[in-house]
Amino acid sequence: MIQYLVLRDPPAKRERFCDGGKEAHLPEAAVMIAFGMYLLENGATAVAIYPDGEHGKKYDIRASLEGHGFSKVIAYGRTNYGGTYERGAQGVQVTLRPGQGDVVARVGQVIVTAECKGGIVNTTHSGQLSKLRRGLCEAVGLLMAHPCNGGRHIAVVPATRETEKVARRILPRAKAVGIEIALVDENGRVTFVDQSGRSTRLYAPRRH
Repeated sequence: MIQYLVLRDPPAKRERFCDGGKEAHLPEAAVMIAFGMYLLENGATAVAIYPDGEHGKKYDIRASLEGHGFSKVIAYGRTNYGGTYERGAQGVQVTLRPGQGDVVARVGQVIVTAECKGGIVNTTHSGQLSKLRRGLCEAVGLLMAHPCNGGRHIAVVPATRETEKVARRILPRAKAVGIEIALVDENGRVTFVDQSGRSTRLYAPRRH
């Protein structure tokens, strides 16, 4: 089982707001990998993931990809995770290159560009809930800055009650400019929120 969550001790002021005594962080890099795996299982043969240096400090990108059955075949950059990974005929390229989108892949004839955000998924702390809301709005805003090239633009964030509520509220406006919203749960399952506000197209990544 791939571990997407990172459990951390909460600061004293947030202890009473999280279930189980630990804060369950779904890091941004974990959201990127989960969505990348979704694309590979739904028609893509290669996925490019563009983390920054901070993402790699908060989540073990290489271990996660290897847990999915990928082997690193080419290394580049100064990090232990930058490079090209292969699993049979499928490939993942991990590059620290800003401004590309967080996850990019071709599915059929369509280029899919995703902007991803992470967050704490088991908290009721108002500040952390605000960060989840802002993360979704930031992902949508970043996608609006991408060229409209006829591809699919998808904002991807952790699946929580708060993010789903916000997704339902902003989806009509997001869809009007060609932006979809997807939610990733703690097991890496991806759902899309449709126009009626329901979560649809549940997908559980196959374990390798």
